[in-house]
Amino acid sequence: MFERPRIRHCKACGTAVVYRVPDDGDTRERAVCPACGTIHYENPLNVVGTVPVLGTRVLLCKRNIEPRWGKWTLPAGFMELGETTADGAARETVEEAGAQFRMGELFALMNVTRVGQVHLFYLAELQSDRFDPGHETIEARLFEEDEIPWDEIAFRTVREALRCFFEDRRAGRFQFHTLDIQ
Repeated sequence: MFERPRIRHCKACGTAVVYRVPDDGDTRERAVCPACGTIHYENPLNVVGTVPVLGTRVLLCKRNIEPRWGKWTLPAGFMELGETTADGAARETVEEAGAQFRMGELFALMNVTRVGQVHLFYLAELQSDRFDPGHETIEARLFEEDEIPWDEIAFRTVREALRCFFEDRRAGRFQFHTLDIQ
């Protein structure tokens, strides 16, 4: 089971919280402020990104940040408040790869409960082979399937998204995938 660092102080008033089941009918233990009554809910984070494709090649980005500095990944990152999952995936693709693309359908949803995350990947059709990577990316590069640096992939979710993509492409049809990553 995933354990985040426990909340210690109320975000509303700064008082030390206590962990208990709230009196509002909830069934889970929560961080509750004994001074102002604020209940602090902890929810999973959404990671959104794309599987960008140009012809038979897939775009990968070499990470210039931790974790997994120097490893390859699909353009993806944490969703921001005020954006849809597709908006966030598009933003991350622009930020990390500087790619021009047309957003496709939602392709994969992966639950990563041990770290409290949900990863969502969209298909994306690249409009150009020219990229202008942001500061989080060392290099953005297109790969044929047999060129993918599988041992240098940063995250299991990326490896699984690529595996599903190439299996679907060989089958001649893309389907929506859901996976639970342990």
